Amino acid sequence: MRSRTANRSGVVIRRRVTPAGDILLSLLTPQGKLKAVARGGVRGPLASRLNLFHHVHVQVYQGPHNDLASVQQAVLEGALPTLAQPERYAFAHLMAEFADALFQEGEFSEQAFDLFAGALRGVAHQPDPEWVALVMSYKLLALAGFVPQTAHCARCRAPEPAHPDPLGGQLLCRDCAALPAYPPDSLDFLRGVVRRTVRASMDAPLPAAQRPALWRALERFVTVQIGNVQSWRQLVPHAQAAATP
Repeated sequence: MRSRTANRSGVVIRRRVTPAGDILLSLLTPQGKLKAVARGGVRGPLASRLNLFHHVHVQVYQGPHNDLASVQQAVLEGALPTLAQPERYAFAHLMAEFADALFQEGEFSEQAFDLFAGALRGVAHQPDPEWVALVMSYKLLALAGFVPQTAHCARCRAPEPAHPDPLGGQLLCRDCAALPAYPPDSLDFLRGVVRRTVRASMDAPLPAAQRPALWRALERFVTVQIGNVQSWRQLVPHAQAAATP
C-alpha cells in the first residue's frame, strides 16, 4: 500500500489564514510545489514556523478523500529576518508570488528550488535588492520556459529590434514602435540576462533611472504569458511608477 505520509523540505511561498484558523500553504520544494493545510495552525506552535519565506521541513499526510495534504509536523530549518525590512519585503513578496504562478504542483525541479532560494537570499542580504529581484525574475522565467523574444521584432519579425513593446513586454523594430528605443545598457540587459550567469549580471547593475522601463516590460510579458501577479502594483514601487501611462 502506498504511504500517505511524506516528508518535504521547502520554502513557504504563499500563506493564508482561514476564518476557521487553518493555515493554507504553498511551499516550493526540490520535488515541486506543494499545497497543504495546517488545521488549527494559527492557534498552535506551527504558526510561527509556517511564516512566509521560512525554510521548513514538514511532514504531511494525504488522506484518501482530501484534496489538500495536512501538515502534521513542521521544523524550522532557516529564516531570513532582514526580509521583514520594507525595502526588501516588497521584492521578496513579488518573488514568492512569481514562483507560485510559474511552477505547478508535481513538477520536479530542484533547479527551480535552488534558484528561488538563492533569489531570496540575495534580496535579504545584497545592498541592492531591487536589482537582485529584477535579474532573478528573468532567470526564473527562463527556467520555466518563458523567454522574451529579443532577436526579432515581436510583430513583424524584423531583426535586432530595440524599442519597447507596451502590450507584450517584448521588443519592437523602429517601424512597428511608438516609443523611443531603449538605452544601450538596458537593451544589452534584455538581450543577455537569460544567457549570462547571475554573477555577471550582479556585477553590472543598471542605474535606477533605467529600471522602471525594465520592470514594466517584465510585468507586461508576465501578464500576457502567465497571468496577473498582484504584487507588481501593490508592492514594487518602481513597477508601479513604470506602469502608469
